[in-house]
Amino acid sequence: MNATAFRFVLRIKQNSMNMKKLYLLSFAIILFAACQSQGQNPVVNEEDHLHFLNQITYQSAMADSVNNEKVERSEEEWRQRLSSEEYRVLRNNGTEIPFMNKYNSHYEDGIYICKGCGQPLFHSETKYNSRSGWPSYWAPIREDAVDEKEDRSFFMVRTEIVCSRCDSHLGHVFDDGPDPTGLRYCMNSAALHFVPKGDSEE
Repeated sequence: MNATAFRFVLRIKQNSMNMKKLYLLSFAIILFAACQSQGQNPVVNEEDHLHFLNQITYQSAMADSVNNEKVERSEEEWRQRLSSEEYRVLRNNGTEIPFMNKYNSHYEDGIYICKGCGQPLFHSETKYNSRSGWPSYWAPIREDAVDEKEDRSFFMVRTEIVCSRCDSHLGHVFDDGPDPTGLRYCMNSAALHFVPKGDSEE
């Protein structure tokens, strides 16, 4: 083999080694980035999510009137945070059994927040006995706390109510409620989490 051919073969081998090093470096960078990402966004399970909700106090809920930032999660993240029944109601527009739910006959002073994201939704002062079997309110805590959507399921046209922050299904609103609004916000207990007023002051 002459000198020219030898240098050509040597150059090819060097290029091959450089490519292998480049591949290894790229893989290391990707792996590091993935680890960093997991560290910044740890997996939150149902227990962690309940702990987050339990940290919300009556005072902080009453003061939560300016946080309009949307909460967006993948369906897999929702499944990890919610129980199977909560996921069915909040994310799949489910409806729980009437009368046999947590908040239908619950009248303690406090605030009902979204089970999905913790946004304040209803105050106990607007809760009343609608005899429908579901917790009912004549108004949300703030007008922008909930959004309305047209629901044409089950061969009916109804007004669906969703959390304005995380877009989770809460229930429906009807025009057969008491004064002063004449509205009945018929909600699912599984979509709510109650924060008691306790001895706190407004």
